[in-house]
Amino acid sequence: MTPSQRDPGVVVGEAVELELVPAKLPTRALAFALDAVLVGLLLVAVVVVVVVAGVEIDPALATALTVVLVVLGLVAWPTAWETTTRGRSPGKAAFGLRVVRDDGGPIRFRHALVRALAGLFVDFGLLSGVVAMVVSACSPRAQRVGDLLAGTIVLRERMPRSTRARDLPPPDPALAGWASSLQLAALPDDLALAARQFLGRTRELDPAVRRSLGERLASDVAARVAPPPPPGVTAEAYLTAVLAERRRRT
Repeated sequence: MTPSQRDPGVVVGEAVELELVPAKLPTRALAFALDAVLVGLLLVAVVVVVVVAGVEIDPALATALTVVLVVLGLVAWPTAWETTTRGRSPGKAAFGLRVVRDDGGPIRFRHALVRALAGLFVDFGLLSGVVAMVVSACSPRAQRVGDLLAGTIVLRERMPRSTRARDLPPPDPALAGWASSLQLAALPDDLALAARQFLGRTRELDPAVRRSLGERLASDVAARVAPPPPPGVTAEAYLTAVLAERRRRT
């Protein structure tokens, strides 16, 4: 695959582009549709409860409640899910997608809120998703307006097992015993993916950038993984051992 044919990557420090795979528009549309169905079911359940309870609602109150429910469904729902799960709604989880910052890091509340508000008023508002589709189709990373405003990108986390294996150099056998004791539950998928893509491109990087980025990624991983590596282990050897063990357990 030539450079011009590759999916755009994600820039991580020192202007190094890691080839994290942006989600395609059809997959994002399916994930959005699943979330919309779930929100719709919740709203229907609320209406049924109100009707069964025999609550009398005048037209003005009905209008106000409709607005509240729409805001809850289109803003509160995605914001809450993407904040607590670091970028995944039920629909995105079902299709193997995750929202991350455009530098590859995990999103926070403000990113999720900006995406949701832009979705309500711009992307999926008056024109029922036309803006989102047009902007995403024109964006190299399939970003809608909400992504551009929040500085986020939706990535495809699920990759063929053969691709994952090819990206990883073989781990140091001397670290096998230590790696088997690793606690990996706190290692987020987006960070593991960034480390994997870095290891797959080390030979293409400037030596100084390679060392700096490797140490940064190793530090980020070490903050979420225990126990620490044995003394003298390089950043790349550490990342390789951690990711190899993570893959072995999946």
